[in-house]
Amino acid sequence: MLEHKDAAVRAETLRKELNHHIYRYYVENENDIEDYEYDMLMRELQSIEEAYPDLLTADSPTHRVGGSADNQFESVTHTVKMESLQDAFSHEEIREFDTRVKNGVTNAQYVVEPKIDGLSVSLEYVNGVFTRGSTRGDGVTGEDITANLRTVRSVPLRLTEALPFIEVRGEVYMPRQTFLEIVKEQELNEEKPFKNPRNAAAGSLRQKDPKITAKRKLDIFVFNIQRIEGKTLSSHKESLDYLKTLGFKTVPFYTQVGTIDGALAEIGRIGDIRYTLPFDIDGAVIKVDDFAQREVLGSTSKFPKWAVAFKYPPEEKETELLDIEINVGRTGVLTPTAVLSPVLLAGTTVSRATLHNEDFIREKNISIGDTVIVRKAGDIIPEVLKVSKHKGNAPLYRMPAVCPSCGSPVTREAEEAAVRCTNPDCPAQLLRMLIHFCSRDAMDIEGLGESILETLTAEGMLQNAADIYRLDSEKIAALERMGTKSAENLKNAVEASKQNDLSKLIFALGIRHIGQKAAALLAEAFGTMENLETASREELLSIDGFGEIMADAVVQFFSLEQSRALIADLKAAGVNMQSQKEIVDTRFQGKTFVLTGTLPTMTRSEASAIIESFKGKTASSVSKKTDYVLAGEDAGSKLRKAQDLGITVISEAEFREMIE
Repeated sequence: MLEHKDAAVRAETLRKELNHHIYRYYVENENDIEDYEYDMLMRELQSIEEAYPDLLTADSPTHRVGGSADNQFESVTHTVKMESLQDAFSHEEIREFDTRVKNGVTNAQYVVEPKIDGLSVSLEYVNGVFTRGSTRGDGVTGEDITANLRTVRSVPLRLTEALPFIEVRGEVYMPRQTFLEIVKEQELNEEKPFKNPRNAAAGSLRQKDPKITAKRKLDIFVFNIQRIEGKTLSSHKESLDYLKTLGFKTVPFYTQVGTIDGALAEIGRIGDIRYTLPFDIDGAVIKVDDFAQREVLGSTSKFPKWAVAFKYPPEEKETELLDIEINVGRTGVLTPTAVLSPVLLAGTTVSRATLHNEDFIREKNISIGDTVIVRKAGDIIPEVLKVSKHKGNAPLYRMPAVCPSCGSPVTREAEEAAVRCTNPDCPAQLLRMLIHFCSRDAMDIEGLGESILETLTAEGMLQNAADIYRLDSEKIAALERMGTKSAENLKNAVEASKQNDLSKLIFALGIRHIGQKAAALLAEAFGTMENLETASREELLSIDGFGEIMADAVVQFFSLEQSRALIADLKAAGVNMQSQKEIVDTRFQGKTFVLTGTLPTMTRSEASAIIESFKGKTASSVSKKTDYVLAGEDAGSKLRKAQDLGITVISEAEFREMIE
């Protein structure tokens, strides 16, 4: 045990570190450490505060149930506190939980179920109709994310029984396959990929635009009734069975057991199959089944005394680093990948793992031939954690000085960790650029996936993106696994893509630092590709939301001869070069609106779209720069702040007068 002086220093360090990770995860939708590491830090702080109660501070993260709500959404106060669960990491701790239960009640039965790794939410229904959904937040106050939850297909909008009122708790998650598809697309676009499905689910569910949430194919498991009117239930298993009849997608399996030995056996069974499940779990939950016994047991200030969560430790294995391969991305970035001696990890055989970039290799002091420790980030993506044993005097691995695909020199810009090939005509870049060009968010050419594009480039039929519009149907039909019908469908898809809006073409060009939103801003600001090609740096910087890095990237792209030649080729092929977005008028130009509460006849998303169509802006929080606050029923803190600042508050009726 630490001396009091050392404990005080360590506690302060732990509080700062934990609060940093809490903010990163719950507010920024990022995490820098794995759950197990976070849990161990939290447990260490708890043990110090228990040993030295005078070191417990008001801002200690051990007081918290969960994260903190930010101001992006309206606040929701939970009538029934959305409690967290006490964690256990050993069978001994589970047996201690059982002893505490037996000291409070007799003949307790338990229900054991998987602990889904996602974002905890509340769903409220009035007369059987979904009326509001919110995040857990800190357990007392969450965020209203009703519009986004409506996009989750497994959330029933109407129940099979019109109960006067029911509030349920569930876990929104991203299926593993969906996560892998999104990460693949992010890596293709050289965007920072989500670290794990939980981060992806949290970031997707808290999007300002529900359309983005809808694209992420989120799912939900409901596992608890918070409040109910019109129905009496006596046990947890009974409530789960009843939730199924109402149309809810409940936790996929749950087992009633009569002893703690039975509960431990079920925990072991779930642990054995966890990697075969199509979704992530980070543990198993044991709950007292009988509701009357739960009432007797009660809760602490942080946890219910009638439940505990067993957390599975992350699986880490040692293996040999056989080689390091270099892949070249569509913008020329060289990415190192570890080639490993195959090892069974988290249910699958792993032989490759990401090494991120040159700085990561230096930081970990990695050499070929080293024995390394690997694990799966979020139990999905293999990564090298550290070197456990160096191979003799093997030198630190160095990134190549030339591109492994074309042999051209590579360079590294001072402000980046990435090493890039300097040849814009590099064959490796060509394939990845074509994949991006044809992807759904770009030119959306159905049928031109990675496999067929690889075949077409290998056959010499594609030298650049413009060649897509010169493809010969007969030659395509002659390719393996194609045929006349497939060739015809592909030709139609290519032809249809010519009519896409300019914004999709700009995004498809793969200009560095220019994503979908920035591409849309460029199309709207300049109207035609010709205007954009000749735009000055100053004109680009005048666009609201455009910074120097983005402006410089656009100028640099259009200064290249091959870029101008490609655009000329695409134009000659009949690809649309004009923005099709219709601007009704600019009556709200320079005006900022904040929307709050429930509007009588339109959603906030619909109102935002109208404001933007009149060149206005919407913001998530009220400030002195706000011009109008559009307020509906149950408007909360944003309305009060607007009144305090003297900002004009308008109703939906007044808003309709403004847009007529």
